[in-house]
Amino acid sequence: MVALSYATVGSNDLERAKAFYDALLGSVGITPLFEHPSGGRIYGTDGSLFFGVLGPYDGRPATAGNGSMQAFRFETRGEVDAFHAKALALGGADEGAPGERVPKFYFSYFRDLDGNKLCAFSLG
Repeated sequence: MVALSYATVGSNDLERAKAFYDALLGSVGITPLFEHPSGGRIYGTDGSLFFGVLGPYDGRPATAGNGSMQAFRFETRGEVDAFHAKALALGGADEGAPGERVPKFYFSYFRDLDGNKLCAFSLG
């Protein structure tokens, strides 16, 4: 079995981004693990999920990847709804309200403060 181990997004304002992700990820039990040398932060759970907000390694400005997206899987539709609502309350931009996209595939989409696209979903 294979699984994605971690995902990262870049930011040009790491303090603002860390405040956004502290509140958003903290709302679902994903906590800061350590400060990254770039000035960013790595978050995680029980060792099966790692997410980082970082300054780009090459020192150039961070940009939102066109066509890039990170997704968080939840057990229930209510958790998807709450995560999406939390992101918007923190200043994120709606990219697709929670809803069933095809039978049993419940998704929502939003952008963080730097324009990085994220998804929250549940199956079933």
